[in-house]
Amino acid sequence: MKITLKDGSAKEYANSMSVIDIAKDISEGLARMACAGEINGEVVDLRTVVDKDCELNILTFNEDAGKAAYRHTASHVLAEAVKRLYPHAKLAIGPSIDTGFYYDFDVEPFDRDALDKLEKEMKKIIKEGAELEKFTLPRAEAIQLMKDKNEPYKVELIEDLPEDAVISFYKQGDFVDLCAGPHLMSTKSIKAIKLISSSGAYWRGSEKNKMLTRVYGTAFTKNADLDAYLAHLEDVKKRDHNKLGREMEIFTTVDVIGQGLPLIMPNGTKILQTLQRWIEDEEDRRGYVRTKTPFMAKSDLYKISGHWDHYKEGMFVLGDEEVDKEVFALRPMTCPFQYYVYKSAQRSYRDLPLRYGETSTLFRNEDSGEMHGLTRVRQFTISEGHLIVRPDQMDEEFKGCLDLARYCLKTLGLEEDVTYRLSKWDPNNKEKYIGTEEVWEETQGRIRNILIDLGIPFTEEEGEAAFYGPKVDIQAKNVYGKEDTMITIQWDALIAEQFDMYYIDQNGEKVRPYVIHRTSVGCYERTLAWLIEKYAGLFPTWLCPEQVRILPISEKYHDYAKKVESQLKDNGIRCSVDERAEKIGYKIRESRLDRVPYMLVVGQKEEEEGLVSVRSRYLGDEGQKFIDTFINDICKEIRTKEIKKIEVEEQK
Repeated sequence: MKITLKDGSAKEYANSMSVIDIAKDISEGLARMACAGEINGEVVDLRTVVDKDCELNILTFNEDAGKAAYRHTASHVLAEAVKRLYPHAKLAIGPSIDTGFYYDFDVEPFDRDALDKLEKEMKKIIKEGAELEKFTLPRAEAIQLMKDKNEPYKVELIEDLPEDAVISFYKQGDFVDLCAGPHLMSTKSIKAIKLISSSGAYWRGSEKNKMLTRVYGTAFTKNADLDAYLAHLEDVKKRDHNKLGREMEIFTTVDVIGQGLPLIMPNGTKILQTLQRWIEDEEDRRGYVRTKTPFMAKSDLYKISGHWDHYKEGMFVLGDEEVDKEVFALRPMTCPFQYYVYKSAQRSYRDLPLRYGETSTLFRNEDSGEMHGLTRVRQFTISEGHLIVRPDQMDEEFKGCLDLARYCLKTLGLEEDVTYRLSKWDPNNKEKYIGTEEVWEETQGRIRNILIDLGIPFTEEEGEAAFYGPKVDIQAKNVYGKEDTMITIQWDALIAEQFDMYYIDQNGEKVRPYVIHRTSVGCYERTLAWLIEKYAGLFPTWLCPEQVRILPISEKYHDYAKKVESQLKDNGIRCSVDERAEKIGYKIRESRLDRVPYMLVVGQKEEEEGLVSVRSRYLGDEGQKFIDTFINDICKEIRTKEIKKIEVEEQK
């Protein structure tokens, strides 16, 4: 058989060989680093026997699939450690993830001390160096094996598989786990591990099921790489918006108000107000007209739009259809309301495009297990818009929506942090969508061409479209690596029919318009969380709730400090005076801790000569400036929304 390797070279063998034996034949060093194989594009276990011509890639930790096999093996080591120290624990699932691995157990929660003991036991197991052996069983025998081991979660997983399925297991020493693999050849191949944290997780992600204990860990081939990752995690903790946002008094949550219903505090409200005014002004400049529509509507509206059939579980319904004459629901989106703004008058082809924009408060009944800070909430505000356009205008208007989104990302300094995804329908699940296959394929093709024409790199994902049309989703990850949709632009060639929307064309005929559903900066709360984590609370000056703090050296200079404050406020600069009877060094340190970008120290010389002594987070001590000069400089920075680099790291 002929084996074609990744570099294009070929190996020929007279007999079948396992992937690991081929790796050894190529190089003993490669075999030591091998984590998995890839045969004709399919990831396989190192134990897989190759018996015919193929393309083979030996995967090491440097490849994502190799890294996954390495860390998946580490998750089995964790499971064995838990069973050794907690024999009554029941095993659930333990996959690899982007940052490492986790394993879910039906066992009492683990504190840090317990995790440290488990980690010590894992290192002992690794040192023992047991070989991992793969074996398979028919479904019935597999179920019986797991029943004998008193592993009910494994039994449930197997029972969900087809009757004729052959079930695979991996054995290391006395420990056996249900698993499809792939895995390393031996536990001794694992070099550096760390258990990161423990939390609760519902079995199979459903709050209807039992809460299990999830242990997160990570694994690397070098201690130096592990140390670098742990240092990164410390930085992540400092940036986590759920922690930092509370410390900075940007938002809080209260149990008696409810999950997913954050209270935005004055600091956070000022940031959101600044963002909202900027977005609305930019949309106005681009030809949008603003609407203001109700927070709720009768179920009749959502039945026309299709949301009642496709999205009812995600809505807050007010009333009972079996009892009440009228049933209402809080709106999960604004589009049906804006359609009736359009329908309030007859429209000509000359009136289009019509670009409606609204800063919309929306309500979605998210699962309680999904709630997290500001990124996943039940009430949120969005820069929502709907464009009613002629079919011949669709491509240019869609490009305009992408241009607006990219402008917003660039202004916020986030353009390098996002990826673009063409979210398509699933042709194997047609009942989930409205419209014909021809319409879906045509619209998806046009979006694809637009992205290519604009030079935007993108991926494609089936099953992620809205029920009424494909879309471009602009994705970003939080500090923990979880990906969310930040901005979305949706193509809709179907909804006008359901709402009987039309315009009169140049021939006097009624024609259905197309609709673009879009956001410019997405959900304000999620964007705020993103900005907190991006800048670790050190927002660009134009976004800071407090842009300048004036620090008088002593009480004698309070009047001059107030005069400076008045001049700054007259120029729209957000500022305050620290009148506390504290030493100036203490006031400076406090201002830094509060993440105020500029401090103006004022004393005798400053008062006599109309000066301020400027200290900034960007350059440190900037020396004395005339007050007018400082005002001109900061006003320009705010007006241009400049993102200044921090060039001097000052001790806090």
